Amino acid sequence: MLRLGRREFAPHEPVIMAIVNRTPDSFYDQGATFRDEPALARVEQAVADGAAIIDIGGVKAGPGDEVSAEEEARRTVGFVAEVRRRFPDVVISVDTWRHEVGEAVCEAGADLLNDAWGGVDPKLAEVAGRHGVGLVCTHAGGAEPRTRPHRVTYDDVMADILDVTVGLAERAVALGVPRESVLIDPGHDFGKNTRHSLEATRRLGEMAETGWPVLVSLSNKDFVGETLDRPVKERVLGTLATTAVSAWLGARVYRVHEVAETRQVLDMVATIAGHREPAVARRGLA
Repeated sequence: MLRLGRREFAPHEPVIMAIVNRTPDSFYDQGATFRDEPALARVEQAVADGAAIIDIGGVKAGPGDEVSAEEEARRTVGFVAEVRRRFPDVVISVDTWRHEVGEAVCEAGADLLNDAWGGVDPKLAEVAGRHGVGLVCTHAGGAEPRTRPHRVTYDDVMADILDVTVGLAERAVALGVPRESVLIDPGHDFGKNTRHSLEATRRLGEMAETGWPVLVSLSNKDFVGETLDRPVKERVLGTLATTAVSAWLGARVYRVHEVAETRQVLDMVATIAGHREPAVARRGLA
């Protein structure tokens, strides 16, 4: 059982995490949800389209203008509180690596801390444990936040992913994070080149076999773009194909921009796998 906030998710229930960037320079939407009203409208639409989790981020992942912890908190804390007020049952996640921001958003109502930079601030897990919220434990290859990989190598990329993420997950539980609220993430593109991310996808079943629920953040990423030689705005089909493969191999949570399209892909895979009934089954029966 995966338990986040007020929600419990069954073992074969795929869960969508919708991205809401509170940044003026996000790589995908270039600041479309930086202001409050467009961001709240995005939340409303995402929930209507089938997202159970809203992932709020105050700093773009890639290089750019410096964003202090104070500025990151200013972009996220009040927004978390407003989403909590308007959508009491939605799971609120905050994408941050800083314990100061984690503390503030937990006090505002966050249910999950999405640590995309792999425990670079070890105090973040302590914050999650103290507040009893969930934690995403990500493999980032030891990269510093907001840096791009440069000639990074692994003897075995999946072995490294498993060693790091499982270690972070076990530490989180030891610090008081509820076991049923800890997820592991292979960290596509983070500290990896395209071949590493493709191998991580191909071997995702090894992560699922650990018993920890697996989160994948695939949406419109560079490994998709390089694989198909497509710019950011033309990566949706590649993302959805990778989503289907990840679902078949056992991923549980999907961090995405395109919620409605992802919902259809996940429903189709779940039905093929026998975990879901067709919405309609009339063919050959009339």
